[in-house]
Amino acid sequence: MTSFNIDFSKSPDKLVPVIIQDEHTSQVLMLGYMNAEAWKKTQEEKRVTFYSRSKKRLWTKGEESGNFLDVKEIKSDCDNDTLLIRVKPVGPVCHTGADTCFQEKNISLDFLHTLERVIQDRKQTPSDKSYTSSLFAKGINKIAQKVGEEAVELVIEAKDQDMNLFKNEAADLMYHYLILLAAKDCCLDDIVRVLEERHKK
Repeated sequence: MTSFNIDFSKSPDKLVPVIIQDEHTSQVLMLGYMNAEAWKKTQEEKRVTFYSRSKKRLWTKGEESGNFLDVKEIKSDCDNDTLLIRVKPVGPVCHTGADTCFQEKNISLDFLHTLERVIQDRKQTPSDKSYTSSLFAKGINKIAQKVGEEAVELVIEAKDQDMNLFKNEAADLMYHYLILLAAKDCCLDDIVRVLEERHKK
């Protein structure tokens, strides 16, 4: 993990604010504070530990509920006195049971990422009533075949003038493409990184 020289001296109580953000949805989940000891523990254990101003002690988020915040990425601001930590939340973040401490659903503003998470859920928790689960059950060959079929149907509609049918076929292809990515243990962000690297060349 990248090393930071966090300046705790700027605050009289030697605390720095810490913004917690979901790594997938980019939703801000909560705001907490760290002292040097909490900062050290967070880096060592890869789980977010705050300094509780009310309890006057270190507090690892989830120590009682089990709803930990697993650290995925840490960033410091330009003055090294505020932290942004991107996490994978294990369960609801707020003590009220809400997804975030701002009483918002922890869903991406980008619907493709929301759909991707639904597809992952169908993969990990299959349902007899789910078409997506049924595709995963049939295996990679069937999934790849469906992507091919949808691609051909989109090409056919592209040559016609019915924009509504074209959009629907494009949506079908996108949906099955996301299933294929999930079947290969890949995600949209992986593909975006490839495109970003190509763009740099």
